[in-house]
Amino acid sequence: MSETTVPARAPATAPAVADEPRKLDDIMLAMDVVDTLRHRTRIVDMELNEEAREEQLVARLKEIYGAQGIEVPDRILKDGVKALAEQRFVYKPPADTFSVRLAKLYVSRKKWLPQTLAGLGALAAIIAGFQLFVFGPMNAEWQGMPSEIARVLEEGQGIATDPVVDAQLASIAAEGQRAVANGDRGAAKTQLGVLKGMTEQLAQEYEIRIVSRPGQDTGFIRESEDIPNALNYYLVVEAVAPGGRVLTVPIESIEKDTTERVNIWAQRVSPETFDRVRAEKMGSGMITNDILGFKARGALEPQFDAPVPGGAITDWDD
Repeated sequence: MSETTVPARAPATAPAVADEPRKLDDIMLAMDVVDTLRHRTRIVDMELNEEAREEQLVARLKEIYGAQGIEVPDRILKDGVKALAEQRFVYKPPADTFSVRLAKLYVSRKKWLPQTLAGLGALAAIIAGFQLFVFGPMNAEWQGMPSEIARVLEEGQGIATDPVVDAQLASIAAEGQRAVANGDRGAAKTQLGVLKGMTEQLAQEYEIRIVSRPGQDTGFIRESEDIPNALNYYLVVEAVAPGGRVLTVPIESIEKDTTERVNIWAQRVSPETFDRVRAEKMGSGMITNDILGFKARGALEPQFDAPVPGGAITDWDD
């Protein structure tokens, strides 16, 4: 058997070695060098301000680390010096853009979010309260205004006994409905108030009774404000309903030119009526015929038993 010669295997070619990435230890050492330079500002100031060469600064750093028993390669020291010059490991805050502000706001949400939510909750409660207790009733009142005007008109006309008063009530109600149609809340409420006042006045029934009580005026004489050297005669009266209850009634003052709701007033009378009442009180100390007039249900104005010039005042203490 012939020997077969096996050719020798060619040696394998070693793969090319790529540049090794920088080790983490090297980066950490360079960062430490930069940190050492920062904390020893005197070295940097002295050496760099004097424009010393890089080798001189590296030599000084080697002395510092050598004194601590640490051996740092020159390339690391040079890399650290270069990193300091480039401010490679210096934190630079991002620009103050709108996005950065939003990010900071989001990060700090634990500080401002609870107070903001509490404030929004309080604001929502206030709005809901206004809607429930203010705007809601106001809107309901406005929506029901036409039917309320019609209701009060029907009530007033049902009480009134005079066709002229019926017409007055209808005219006032028509003005109120016109104001509603025009969206004029103020005018509508005013007309409704007048309508209610007239209806209440129509429903009242009372006697106009002369006041005769200790410590209280029964009558007085007052100079006229309209006619020079003329005198006006007044008797103090009140409205007494069946059963003895004193009512509050609307009285127009001829001196103030306003209408007030009062429970006592001074009614202007003729001199003859005044003298009769004065003589009766001076004679017996009492007034037997103390009824001056009567207001019937369904009528707007009272009727007087004796002729009166008309007019009343609500304030006579001055």
